[in-house]
Amino acid sequence: MRKPVNYIIALLIIIIHLIPFYILFNMSFKPLEDTSSKWLPSASMYLDNFTNAWKDAQLGQAVWNNIVITFAAVCLVVLIGACAAYPLSRHQTRWNRFVYMLCISCLIVPALTILVPLYKFIVDIGGINSYWAIILTQVTFSLPMTIFLFTGFVSTVPRELDEAGLIDGCSRYGIFLKIILPLLKPITATVIILIGVQVWNDYQFSVFFLQKKAMMTIPVTLSGFISQFHSNVNWVAAGCFIGMMPLVAVYLFLQKYFVKGMVDGAVKG
Repeated sequence: MRKPVNYIIALLIIIIHLIPFYILFNMSFKPLEDTSSKWLPSASMYLDNFTNAWKDAQLGQAVWNNIVITFAAVCLVVLIGACAAYPLSRHQTRWNRFVYMLCISCLIVPALTILVPLYKFIVDIGGINSYWAIILTQVTFSLPMTIFLFTGFVSTVPRELDEAGLIDGCSRYGIFLKIILPLLKPITATVIILIGVQVWNDYQFSVFFLQKKAMMTIPVTLSGFISQFHSNVNWVAAGCFIGMMPLVAVYLFLQKYFVKGMVDGAVKG
């Protein structure tokens, strides 16, 4: 009796999660003249929403900006997070425990609480409308979660591997690069997905630090379609559909590692 109930509950959860995607898909293919309910599919596939959103919003440049920022931020986060997690996990001194707890405590600090001084700092160092400033900002706010996940995962790797590497003549750097790092594929995939989605969809930092049209990301660009005097939901839906395709492709490529990395990194950490 319990199994059918579980299946029904799981099916309801899936349907609830699919509803926003159905509405997004439906609205992106509706012409502007179609004022019918968002729940009703369009009589024909209207593709002009995609072409208009791509041209008028300059989504091509926005997609490129997203790719550059997300790729650079994720690479730095993975590199720094993995390098920091190894000594924090293997050498649990009082200082390392303090650093680890300091990183974890940063997770409860909302980014918006320090947005004003951060904006003033970025202005003072000339980082407005630049890739490097927004990338470093994203890396800074993504590192606490990354260090938490990597540290938890590294702690599950047997220490005997380190000892075997030392016996074979490897240095600590060699052990990390040749033994530990190849074992971090599951948690690395998890970090890429979590941080990649976070950076790709970021609005709160991008809207303040990237003010030129040529530097805007997809969320900031699409927000221009909705204002006090203008609202084009169909174009926004088409733009969102375009913007989420790269993330879907990355997730499908890394999904086999995602769940394992989350369980081993978060639960055991």
